[in-house]
Amino acid sequence: MYPNLEQVMMKANITHKALAAILGVAGKTMQNKMQGRTDFTLPEVQTILELFPQYKLSYLFEKREVA
Repeated sequence: MYPNLEQVMMKANITHKALAAILGVAGKTMQNKMQGRTDFTLPEVQTILELFPQYKLSYLFEKREVA
């Protein structure tokens, strides 16, 4: 799971559905990526970094396991 990315998305009022549309993936695919089941591709990461240029890659994609 990517809690920092989740938090940044919430602050920017960007839903999983909206980010999925921006990245050109299905909603279920987006859910799998956010939960760490599927990896983000390099182009997807680049797009996310362009959406949130004030944040570093290491911050946005810091992965934490869900208890």
